[in-house]
Amino acid sequence: MNDSSGREAPRRKDARRNKETLLDAAAAVFVAKGVEAPVRDIAAEAGVGLGTIYRHFPTRADLIIAVYRHQVDACAEAGPALLASSPTAHTALEQWINQFVDFLVTKHGLAGVLQSDNSGFDTLHAYFLDRLVPVCTELLDAAAEAGEIRSGVEAYELMRGVGNLCIGADTDPRYDPRRLIGILVAGLRA
Repeated sequence: MNDSSGREAPRRKDARRNKETLLDAAAAVFVAKGVEAPVRDIAAEAGVGLGTIYRHFPTRADLIIAVYRHQVDACAEAGPALLASSPTAHTALEQWINQFVDFLVTKHGLAGVLQSDNSGFDTLHAYFLDRLVPVCTELLDAAAEAGEIRSGVEAYELMRGVGNLCIGADTDPRYDPRRLIGILVAGLRA
Protein backbone atom coordinates (compact mmCIF):
# COMPACT_ATOMS: atom_id res chain seq x y z
CA MET A 1 0.00 0.00 0.00
CA ASN A 2 1.15 3.52 -0.69
CA ASP A 3 0.77 6.40 1.72
CA SER A 4 -0.49 9.80 0.59
CA SER A 5 3.00 10.79 -0.62
CA GLY A 6 3.10 7.83 -3.01
CA ARG A 7 5.80 6.02 -1.04
CA GLU A 8 5.55 2.33 -0.35
CA ALA A 9 4.40 1.64 3.18
CA PRO A 10 7.12 0.29 5.54
CA ARG A 11 5.11 -2.88 6.20
CA ARG A 12 5.10 -3.69 2.46
CA LYS A 13 8.87 -3.18 2.25
CA ASP A 14 9.35 -5.47 5.26
CA ALA A 15 7.18 -8.15 3.67
CA ARG A 16 9.20 -7.97 0.44
CA ARG A 17 12.49 -8.08 2.38
CA ASN A 18 11.24 -11.07 4.41
CA LYS A 19 10.27 -12.91 1.24
CA GLU A 20 13.70 -12.22 -0.27
CA THR A 21 15.34 -13.52 2.91
CA LEU A 22 13.29 -16.72 2.57
CA LEU A 23 14.29 -17.09 -1.09
CA ASP A 24 17.98 -16.54 -0.31
CA ALA A 25 17.80 -19.07 2.53
CA ALA A 26 16.05 -21.61 0.31
CA ALA A 27 18.68 -21.14 -2.41
CA ALA A 28 21.47 -21.71 0.13
CA VAL A 29 19.80 -24.88 1.41
CA PHE A 30 19.17 -26.10 -2.14
CA VAL A 31 22.88 -25.67 -2.93
CA ALA A 32 23.90 -27.62 0.15
CA LYS A 33 21.23 -30.32 0.17
CA GLY A 34 19.30 -30.22 -3.12
CA VAL A 35 15.73 -29.14 -3.78
CA GLU A 36 14.30 -32.02 -1.76
CA ALA A 37 15.78 -30.62 1.47
CA PRO A 38 13.30 -30.45 4.34
CA VAL A 39 11.39 -27.17 4.61
CA ARG A 40 12.39 -27.04 8.29
CA ASP A 41 16.03 -26.64 7.14
CA ILE A 42 15.02 -23.63 5.04
CA ALA A 43 13.07 -22.17 7.98
CA ALA A 44 16.11 -22.61 10.23
CA GLU A 45 18.42 -20.96 7.66
CA ALA A 46 16.00 -18.02 7.34
CA GLY A 47 15.36 -17.79 11.08
CA VAL A 48 11.59 -18.15 10.70
CA GLY A 49 8.91 -20.67 11.55
CA LEU A 50 7.48 -23.21 9.11
CA GLY A 51 4.20 -21.30 9.00
CA THR A 52 5.96 -18.26 7.56
CA ILE A 53 7.32 -20.31 4.68
CA TYR A 54 3.98 -21.96 3.96
CA ARG A 55 2.21 -18.60 4.12
CA HIS A 56 4.44 -17.32 1.30
CA PHE A 57 4.83 -20.63 -0.56
CA PRO A 58 1.97 -23.09 -0.01
CA THR A 59 3.72 -25.90 -1.91
CA ARG A 60 7.31 -26.99 -2.52
CA ALA A 61 6.75 -26.32 -6.22
CA ASP A 62 5.78 -22.71 -5.41
CA LEU A 63 8.99 -22.31 -3.41
CA ILE A 64 11.20 -23.86 -6.10
CA ILE A 65 9.67 -21.69 -8.82
CA ALA A 66 10.09 -18.56 -6.68
CA VAL A 67 13.73 -19.36 -5.87
CA TYR A 68 14.49 -20.00 -9.53
CA ARG A 69 12.86 -16.73 -10.65
CA HIS A 70 14.55 -14.80 -7.82
CA GLN A 71 17.95 -16.07 -8.89
CA VAL A 72 17.30 -15.40 -12.57
CA ASP A 73 16.27 -11.85 -11.68
CA ALA A 74 19.36 -11.30 -9.52
CA CYS A 75 21.61 -12.56 -12.32
CA ALA A 76 19.82 -10.37 -14.88
CA GLU A 77 20.07 -7.27 -12.69
CA ALA A 78 23.77 -7.89 -12.05
CA GLY A 79 24.80 -7.44 -15.70
CA PRO A 80 24.10 -3.71 -16.08
CA ALA A 81 25.38 -3.03 -12.56
CA LEU A 82 28.66 -4.81 -13.33
CA LEU A 83 29.06 -2.91 -16.59
CA ALA A 84 28.62 0.36 -14.72
CA SER A 85 31.01 -0.50 -11.88
CA SER A 86 33.75 -2.62 -13.47
CA PRO A 87 36.98 -1.17 -14.84
CA THR A 88 36.45 -2.92 -18.18
CA ALA A 89 33.62 -4.60 -20.05
CA HIS A 90 35.63 -7.85 -20.07
CA THR A 91 35.93 -7.71 -16.29
CA ALA A 92 32.16 -7.20 -16.05
CA LEU A 93 31.63 -10.17 -18.37
CA GLU A 94 33.94 -12.39 -16.28
CA GLN A 95 32.20 -11.40 -13.06
CA TRP A 96 28.78 -11.97 -14.59
CA ILE A 97 29.78 -15.40 -15.90
CA ASN A 98 30.91 -16.27 -12.35
CA GLN A 99 27.52 -15.23 -11.01
CA PHE A 100 25.84 -17.22 -13.78
CA VAL A 101 27.85 -20.29 -12.72
CA ASP A 102 26.74 -19.73 -9.11
CA PHE A 103 23.16 -19.67 -10.37
CA LEU A 104 23.64 -22.88 -12.34
CA VAL A 105 25.12 -24.60 -9.29
CA THR A 106 22.11 -23.61 -7.18
CA LYS A 107 19.89 -25.43 -9.64
CA HIS A 108 21.21 -28.66 -8.04
CA GLY A 109 18.39 -31.18 -8.28
CA LEU A 110 16.08 -28.79 -10.09
CA ALA A 111 16.24 -30.61 -13.41
CA GLY A 112 14.42 -33.64 -12.03
CA VAL A 113 11.76 -31.49 -10.42
CA LEU A 114 11.27 -29.57 -13.66
CA GLN A 115 10.42 -32.86 -15.39
CA SER A 116 7.31 -33.15 -13.24
CA ASP A 117 3.86 -32.34 -14.53
CA ASN A 118 3.50 -29.10 -12.55
CA SER A 119 2.34 -26.45 -15.00
CA GLY A 120 4.25 -23.74 -13.14
CA PHE A 121 7.54 -25.26 -14.30
CA ASP A 122 6.63 -25.03 -17.99
CA THR A 123 7.46 -21.35 -18.34
CA LEU A 124 10.69 -21.29 -16.30
CA HIS A 125 13.07 -22.10 -19.13
CA ALA A 126 11.57 -19.41 -21.35
CA TYR A 127 11.77 -16.96 -18.44
CA PHE A 128 15.43 -17.87 -17.97
CA LEU A 129 16.24 -17.25 -21.64
CA ASP A 130 14.13 -14.08 -21.89
CA ARG A 131 15.86 -12.51 -18.90
CA LEU A 132 19.46 -13.71 -19.25
CA VAL A 133 20.26 -13.89 -22.97
CA PRO A 134 19.78 -10.12 -23.47
CA VAL A 135 22.01 -9.37 -20.45
CA CYS A 136 24.76 -11.66 -21.71
CA THR A 137 24.39 -10.10 -25.18
CA GLU A 138 24.81 -6.61 -23.68
CA LEU A 139 27.99 -7.69 -21.88
CA LEU A 140 29.42 -9.41 -24.95
CA ASP A 141 28.62 -6.43 -27.18
CA ALA A 142 30.25 -3.99 -24.74
CA ALA A 143 33.41 -6.10 -24.51
CA ALA A 144 33.54 -6.51 -28.31
CA GLU A 145 33.00 -2.78 -28.89
CA ALA A 146 35.86 -2.08 -26.48
CA GLY A 147 38.07 -4.44 -28.52
CA GLU A 148 38.52 -6.75 -25.53
CA ILE A 149 36.96 -9.85 -27.08
CA ARG A 150 36.33 -11.09 -30.58
CA SER A 151 33.04 -10.02 -32.09
CA GLY A 152 30.29 -12.36 -33.19
CA VAL A 153 30.08 -14.43 -30.01
CA GLU A 154 26.45 -15.42 -29.47
CA ALA A 155 25.15 -15.10 -25.91
CA TYR A 156 23.02 -18.23 -26.13
CA GLU A 157 25.96 -20.32 -27.32
CA LEU A 158 28.25 -19.00 -24.59
CA MET A 159 25.63 -19.59 -21.91
CA ARG A 160 24.95 -23.07 -23.23
CA GLY A 161 28.69 -23.83 -23.22
CA VAL A 162 29.04 -22.60 -19.64
CA GLY A 163 26.02 -24.67 -18.65
CA ASN A 164 27.44 -27.77 -20.28
CA LEU A 165 30.74 -27.29 -18.44
CA CYS A 166 28.81 -27.21 -15.15
CA ILE A 167 27.25 -30.63 -15.74
CA GLY A 168 28.58 -33.15 -13.27
CA ALA A 169 30.03 -30.64 -10.83
CA ASP A 170 27.48 -31.66 -8.19
CA THR A 171 28.30 -35.37 -8.44
CA ASP A 172 32.09 -35.33 -8.86
CA PRO A 173 34.04 -33.57 -6.10
CA ARG A 174 37.21 -33.70 -8.23
CA TYR A 175 35.62 -31.65 -11.00
CA ASP A 176 35.73 -27.85 -10.82
CA PRO A 177 33.94 -26.32 -13.80
CA ARG A 178 35.22 -22.83 -12.94
CA ARG A 179 38.70 -23.69 -14.18
CA LEU A 180 37.43 -24.71 -17.60
CA ILE A 181 34.99 -21.81 -17.73
CA GLY A 182 37.92 -19.49 -17.00
CA ILE A 183 39.72 -20.97 -20.01
CA LEU A 184 36.58 -20.53 -22.13
CA VAL A 185 36.20 -16.86 -21.15
CA ALA A 186 39.92 -16.21 -21.66
CA GLY A 187 39.53 -17.70 -25.14
CA LEU A 188 37.09 -14.93 -26.04
CA ARG A 189 39.92 -12.39 -26.01
CA ALA A 190 40.52 -10.61 -29.29
